[in-house]
Amino acid sequence: MIILVDGLNFFMRHYAANPSMTQNGDLAGGVVGFLKGIAGLSRQFKPDQIHVIWEGGGSLRRRAIYSDYKKGRKPKKFNRYYEDEIPDSNQNRLSQVAFLTKCLRNLPVYQHYIKYCEADDVVGYLARYEFVNQEVLIVSSDKDFYQLVNERVKIWSPGQKRLINEEVVLEKMLVKPSNVAVVRSFVGDSSDNIGGVKGAGFKTLAKRFPMLTTQERVNLDSIFTECNRLKEESKVRIYPDILENKDLIKRNFRLMCLDISNLAATQIQQIKGSLEINEKKYDKLSFLRSLHKFGLINFDPSTLFLQMNLLNGR
Repeated sequence: MIILVDGLNFFMRHYAANPSMTQNGDLAGGVVGFLKGIAGLSRQFKPDQIHVIWEGGGSLRRRAIYSDYKKGRKPKKFNRYYEDEIPDSNQNRLSQVAFLTKCLRNLPVYQHYIKYCEADDVVGYLARYEFVNQEVLIVSSDKDFYQLVNERVKIWSPGQKRLINEEVVLEKMLVKPSNVAVVRSFVGDSSDNIGGVKGAGFKTLAKRFPMLTTQERVNLDSIFTECNRLKEESKVRIYPDILENKDLIKRNFRLMCLDISNLAATQIQQIKGSLEINEKKYDKLSFLRSLHKFGLINFDPSTLFLQMNLLNGR
C-alpha cells in the first residue's frame, strides 16, 4: 500500500487543535501532531511507502481560468484556549511547516513540492498515473479527493476517523465517485469561492439525473442533453437553470476536476523527477538534534522511531 498525505491539510488539523509548545513558549502543535499522526498511519495501515505532498503556492492554470478562485478564504481558527494572547499565527504556522519538512528529511518519508501546483493535483496524478498497480490510501479531510475513489484508491479521513470507499461516497454524496466532480460543477464550492447553479444540490441532482448514481461516468454534455429533453416535459426549474448556466458549469468542471488538465507538462516531469530523486532516509541522530534545536524537549519520539524503523525496512 502507498499512503499519500495531503501535507498542509494534515498539518492544519493538528496545528489548530494540538496545544503543544516548545521550551521557548512557541506553538508547536502542528509539528507534534503531524509526527504522531505519521506514526499512527504507519502502525495502522502498515504501508510500503508514505508520501507527503505539500502545497506549491496555488494553481496558475486555475487562476487563469477564474481570477477569483479561492479568493477571500478565511484563516484557520484555533480550536483551543490560551490564557495569554496567541502570537502571530501565520508566522508561527510557516515556521512550523518549514521545520517539519526538515524533520521529515531524516525519516523514511517521501516529500513532494511542485511550484505553482496544488497538492490536490499532485495527489491525483500520483494516484491515477504513477501507482497504478498498487493500493493507494489518500489521507485528507478534503472532499475534493472523493472523485478519485475506486476499488484501488481509498481515503482515510482524519476528522471522521473513517475509511472512505466507493460505498461511503455513494452514501454521502448520493452519486458514484467518478461523477463527483461533475456534480460539484453544478453545486459549486463556497470554500473555494466557486459559485453554482441556484437550487442545485447533490440530493436534487441525484433525483433528477439518476444516471449519476447508477452509471460509472457521466459527462456534462449528457446532463445538458437530458435537460433539453426534460424541460419540455416538466416545469421543474432546475432544467432551464442548468442550460442557462452552461458556461459557468463548464468552467467549474475545469476548476474541480483532478486530472492532468490542470498540470503543465513541466510539472508532470517534476512530479516524476521527485519520485526518482526522493530517496528515503532514516537518520535518528539528526532527527533528535533537530528536535532539540527547535525546542521540543518534552516530545517523546520513541513510538515514531519504532514505526519509522519498521517502514524503513520495507
